[in-house]
Amino acid sequence: MQSAECITLEPVQQQEQRHSLRDRVALFNTLAKSHVNKQSLNPFSNDKDISHMQRRKFSKEEYGRPVKGSKSEIRGFKASLEISKEMLQLCEIINHHAEPLFTPKEKQNDPRKVISFGELFSIYTTISSKLVGILLRTRKQNLIDFEGECLFQRRDEHIPIILLKPIEEIRQILNERINSTLALLNVHEKPIDEFFEKEQ
Repeated sequence: MQSAECITLEPVQQQEQRHSLRDRVALFNTLAKSHVNKQSLNPFSNDKDISHMQRRKFSKEEYGRPVKGSKSEIRGFKASLEISKEMLQLCEIINHHAEPLFTPKEKQNDPRKVISFGELFSIYTTISSKLVGILLRTRKQNLIDFEGECLFQRRDEHIPIILLKPIEEIRQILNERINSTLALLNVHEKPIDEFFEKEQ
């Protein structure tokens, strides 16, 4: 009786193992086929001769940009968001610690403020180690100005960094950029009206 039970149970167990093995093989084959299809579109694949590949066509807007909805595009939006926040933070620091470029007697209604690179460096390094990169980015947006292509500690400490616009205008420009980037990321959060509160 016991031997008969063993005989009937054994084929059922083997059948279950066969099914699971068959499922695993099918899954592997599906993944392998998917990989082969992706590699057929990859011009850098070692398996393909690119001379026979169909050329991908780009519009002007798509050229040099990641595929829409891809992880690369999302990473780009996140990086852009962080840079905008850091530029705003830098402008806030310059506005808070800088002096007017001209006195009201010398020039009325001039919103520009100035601080030396050395002083800004000593303030900003407690916040971030990438001051020079953020300075270059902010200058590219015409929010600040300074002489030279790249600034170095000690050598360029006397170089003036000039805040070109009133801080309210800078806040508006950068907060609009932050909010539009958040919208592109499809972040379901309340929009940020202002990243920094206005000074009292």
